[in-house]
Amino acid sequence: MTARRGTVAERAAEILRRRIVEGSLLPGEQLREEHLVGPLGISRNTLREAFRLLAHDGLLVHRLNYGVFVRELGEADLVDVYHMRRLVECGTLRLLPALDPDELASVRESVYDGDVAQRREDWRALGTANMRFHQELVGLGGSPHADEVVRRLLAELRLAFHVVGDARKWHEPYLARNHELLSLLEAGQVEQAADELQRYLRDSEDQLLSAYRADSAHERGHAIVAAPQGIPSR
Repeated sequence: MTARRGTVAERAAEILRRRIVEGSLLPGEQLREEHLVGPLGISRNTLREAFRLLAHDGLLVHRLNYGVFVRELGEADLVDVYHMRRLVECGTLRLLPALDPDELASVRESVYDGDVAQRREDWRALGTANMRFHQELVGLGGSPHADEVVRRLLAELRLAFHVVGDARKWHEPYLARNHELLSLLEAGQVEQAADELQRYLRDSEDQLLSAYRADSAHERGHAIVAAPQGIPSR
């Protein structure tokens, strides 16, 4: 019976994880048990186990006396996520043997999904396709452990996208770079692809950090404006 509950909890956790990755659950959003047990078709105990699994993955946080919330990433978290991404993603490419074109089918499909989302001007879907592209790159290495690590990292990364004001401006340039990386891999230029991916991830990190800092400055400005001015003495 316990094993069955664990299996159901894992499936529920995967559904919630997918909603975070797709951007339908936002950082800071509270997850209320009464709103989830019915749609997910599970008990409260099983939902709490799913929450525990996602908290272990760094996607949810428990706040004593308040409940469960989607995690909000800080700058230090973001820097660490990108550090790990470079280790895993670039490291995977550098260790690849010569690739058969058929092995790139899933990578091509993720780029195609991005093209479709761009034509539809569905920028959230483009972001999801971009994240799948990176998951498929790591999948080329054939390591389940690396797959699991990057899956968690990309889910955490989605929590940072809330600071990006213009989703099109953020995601669209990276679709072109996905095409460039795919072309390098198709040409067998794996080392060049790894070098380009290193630059790609550095640029992405710098842009997100800039957006974070601008957002923090904006929030500080609001806090100053909203602060009580005090009562003048008579």
